[in-house]
Amino acid sequence: MAKRVVLAYSGGLDTSVAVHWLGSELGLEVVAVAVDVGQGDDFEALRERALGAGAVEAVVIDARAEMARDFVAPAIAANALYEGKYPLVSALSRPVIVRHLVAEARRHGAEAVAHGCTAKGNDQVRFELGTRALAPDLEILAPARSWGFTRAEAIDYADRNGIPVEATKEKLYSIDENLWGRAIECGVLEDPWAPAPEDAFSLTKPGDTEPREVVLSFEGGVPVGIDGRSLALEDLVRELNGLVGSYGWGRVDMVENRRVGIKSRETYECPAALALVLAHRDLEDLTLERDLAHYKAVLEIRWAELVYDGMWFSPLKEAIDAFILASQRHVTGDVRLSLSRGSCTVAGRRSPAGLYDHGLATYGSEDSFEHADAAGFVKLLGLGIETWASRQGGIGAGGIA
Repeated sequence: MAKRVVLAYSGGLDTSVAVHWLGSELGLEVVAVAVDVGQGDDFEALRERALGAGAVEAVVIDARAEMARDFVAPAIAANALYEGKYPLVSALSRPVIVRHLVAEARRHGAEAVAHGCTAKGNDQVRFELGTRALAPDLEILAPARSWGFTRAEAIDYADRNGIPVEATKEKLYSIDENLWGRAIECGVLEDPWAPAPEDAFSLTKPGDTEPREVVLSFEGGVPVGIDGRSLALEDLVRELNGLVGSYGWGRVDMVENRRVGIKSRETYECPAALALVLAHRDLEDLTLERDLAHYKAVLEIRWAELVYDGMWFSPLKEAIDAFILASQRHVTGDVRLSLSRGSCTVAGRRSPAGLYDHGLATYGSEDSFEHADAAGFVKLLGLGIETWASRQGGIGAGGIA
């Protein structure tokens, strides 16, 4: 029997060509595994496409709830924005897929797994590092790195070999979509100076929508409801994408530093992701103690970098996860967002565990702050600087004239 390989199958051009190429060029039996992470595909048609390309079996796995629970929820708790902008749309879905890819390799007795990623992108890193962490014994194949096809050449290869694909040479963009958002590449978007055309977007097309407010509820850092209605996280994200996106808000246009060392112009639309991070971070401002909040902000940067770099299954991320989970114990309450065309802002927040004390904060008649304590506090706080300055003759080498 031929050696068997489990391929992460998206139904797109590269993975459809990969099914045939792995079989005809390498003589492998290919099991195509398509993981539903909320991309909204027709999975029965996708399954038929994989079999038509030569797969011996095609498996479809519904992982939408899993992605929301195990991957999106931790990203919200971490306020995860790579380079302060990108909410890790594609990066979050890859470890979900890897987890199932490895499980299917075990179930089908495969000696290898494969992906359709190219040599220039981040996803090759995410698929391969994740696989090596979960199953270091499995061989990893990356046919798109071997064949070296351009997009046009891949389409010609599919035509010559009767591989069913929907791609055309006139297709403007490459799209990767899941529950958490939509990544848009290629075409005019490869020019960092060119404005992103409106036809690239689908989640954030503004409609004739009147300004409104929406209240998001959190329990232990996890979003649990909209306007008083309890929702499963995957349903909440889906509804919020439609609601916030209808105001034309939720786009990211950035020059991004890929893990492989290339700067690339990237365009995303992720209204729910950005709105939830905005609201969650604001609720933390109300509920986290100052030192905890400040140190968490440092770790959030590293967490996002680890996930972006394909290190979801790593000791450092696991340790940071434990810190973040502990920090979320009292992040419970509501955040009111104000929506208008092209805008989403925080308009209010409340929490039963909130650390805001009106009596301490007010300058009015209800003031409960002990003003006399401030003089000693300020004096002691500046004592070290005062001592240093007196010995050095002031600030800087020569003091202040």
